[in-house]
Amino acid sequence: MKTLKSSKGFLGLPKQVANKNKVLIIPYGLEKTVSYESGTKLGPRKIIKASHQVELFDEELKYEPYKKFNLKTLKIDIPKESLNNALKHLTKTITQVLNMKCFPLTLGGEHSITPAIIKSFKNKFSKLTIIQIDAHADLRNQYLGNKNSHATAMRRCLDNKNVDIIAIGIRNICKEEFDFAKTNRKKVKIFWAKDITKQSVEKIKNLIKNKNVYLTFDVDGFDSSLMPATGTPEPGGLFWNETLEILKVVFKNCNVVGADVNELSPKPNLHSCDFLVAKLVYKILTYKFAN
Repeated sequence: MKTLKSSKGFLGLPKQVANKNKVLIIPYGLEKTVSYESGTKLGPRKIIKASHQVELFDEELKYEPYKKFNLKTLKIDIPKESLNNALKHLTKTITQVLNMKCFPLTLGGEHSITPAIIKSFKNKFSKLTIIQIDAHADLRNQYLGNKNSHATAMRRCLDNKNVDIIAIGIRNICKEEFDFAKTNRKKVKIFWAKDITKQSVEKIKNLIKNKNVYLTFDVDGFDSSLMPATGTPEPGGLFWNETLEILKVVFKNCNVVGADVNELSPKPNLHSCDFLVAKLVYKILTYKFAN
């Protein structure tokens, strides 16, 4: 597998850090099913570019977390012929990364990437819980005639019997999705954005205790005032500090085995959103390896 030079990859590091904790960033700007604003194919490139401006010293931990892991960024070409070919290619790529005993963090691209990633994990773990931070439930069985849409991502993940979902920050859901979640309460637990409190975060903590967890973060989980650069921005979402509090609880109480951050749709001259996502990715790696 080919990787970018450290100075060209995520964080733009001057050199590799020798460490047993291996991280591979997978830029996967897949965009095949967007239904409103397009541009997610440019997400990974903009995130990596913005990451070169992220300060490596963490004011919260008071040291440089990147020294706790060996970070590489994959150089990858996405098949252009069809959505199915691209998803199969992603599954194969993630399987290779896992076989290398690396922590995979995928940069989307649209949310349709997540089920393809989960296919690689389902055979590694007898049970897997997905933490989904998102504005939308993504539980439709199909959307605009497509079963592999960004709007069906979590439903496709649940096609795997050993997978369950904890969705956080949801505030837009259709009746089909609401009824499905209600019927499948053992497999789907929703924490609505309007109800996020310290008590609900404590409930999340108890649900994930000592479990193997995969984190998927759709950036429209953030409030639209903070993150307008996404295909379907929604008001009433999460803000930066409360998001970090949730992430800290997640990483302290379970084994996070992989992650993706998706649905950034960069806007001209709106660099703050690119930077926000780049810093989010660094925080995710920080909480995984530096605590």
